[in-house]
Amino acid sequence: MKTRIIGAIVALMLAGLGAFVLIAYVRGADARAADGATTTDVYIVAEEIPEGTSGDGIADFVKVDSLPQRNVAPGAVTDLADLAGLVSDATILPGEQLLEARFIDPLELAARGDVPVPAGMQLVSFTLPADRVVGGAIVAGDRIGMVGTVPERKDANGQVVVPAYTSQFAFNGVLVTRVQGVSLRDSEADPEATEQDPTAAIMLTIALSTHDVERWVWFSEGEDGQHHYADMWLTLQNDATDTGGSSPVDLGNAFQ
Repeated sequence: MKTRIIGAIVALMLAGLGAFVLIAYVRGADARAADGATTTDVYIVAEEIPEGTSGDGIADFVKVDSLPQRNVAPGAVTDLADLAGLVSDATILPGEQLLEARFIDPLELAARGDVPVPAGMQLVSFTLPADRVVGGAIVAGDRIGMVGTVPERKDANGQVVVPAYTSQFAFNGVLVTRVQGVSLRDSEADPEATEQDPTAAIMLTIALSTHDVERWVWFSEGEDGQHHYADMWLTLQNDATDTGGSSPVDLGNAFQ
């Protein structure tokens, strides 16, 4: 009799313990499910992002979607402003989450020799002495401005249509894809590379639209010393460069 009583008590205790464990497990499962059900808004690539795409314009390539927290990849972009000033380091395919690790400094991309040609543009090369190329401070990936100076030009009737030696910006924000020659910024690690021969020839390759290629060839023909269409000087520009206020400068207003 006592054995049966003891057995019944033990059975009740085991049943209670089992019920406790079951309840704890169910509660834990509910908590895990609730945690998994928590969603986070993330950016998903909707259209293929080409290598070298600026982070400032990435909004055109992505959409916002809600994913369970457990499915959000580490380093997922939560604010597109964090990509300002960066470029994609490789092609990013549709369906991928937008990750900060996929964007780098444009100079880092240029150092790899991977400056892609923007859609619809063409490459053209030219050579100038270093003193017209910001002293050799331009590297692939930079944006440059180009100032042209043309001599006096007359129409068929002998009327002056361009005053003598008129200078003006002809191009702004032009992408440099390659530089062949000594670059001071490439030589910063060398303490002796502090000076640039102003007569050293530096070849640059730039990306232009079809008509701008034609314009540039017209300007650059003057550099061969025969046609004398124009002389060109380059400027180094950045996102904060103000290109407003440009106007032709000639002898009549150069000192104003």
